[in-house]
Amino acid sequence: MKVLKIIVLLLIVAAIGIQFIPVETTNPPVEVEPLWDSPQTKELFYNACADCHSNQTVWPWYAKVAPVSLWLSDHVSEGREHFNINVEGYGRDADEAPDAASEGWMPLESYTWMHPKAKLTETERTALADGLTKTLGKVVPMHGPDSE
Repeated sequence: MKVLKIIVLLLIVAAIGIQFIPVETTNPPVEVEPLWDSPQTKELFYNACADCHSNQTVWPWYAKVAPVSLWLSDHVSEGREHFNINVEGYGRDADEAPDAASEGWMPLESYTWMHPKAKLTETERTALADGLTKTLGKVVPMHGPDSE
């Protein structure tokens, strides 16, 4: 019984201690905004993709509670690295975004649990994939010599 109390106490101390690990939950500046082919594509993207694939992440309250904060921050960082609608060139795997939507491997199931709007129907998947294919070739710089 004494060992169990020590284990519980250590778990409590660890749970409190892990809260002090710094986690990145900010958004970098938006560098580019695509010229969306339609309002529907933009809406589908922001419902299902933007939290991990843009510089406009909406960080939920639980993004500040470890260990979830560590997991979310890592997912967003990795997602932005592969495809980010708000950086020049859209990231190294931008060309895979339409396939990810149409084939259903994005958004991740773990994301859709907490974000019901991200659960796309087959029709929405097709519309998003087609819209991303049309949109990804069009970029308007958000900052630069011509912007105010």
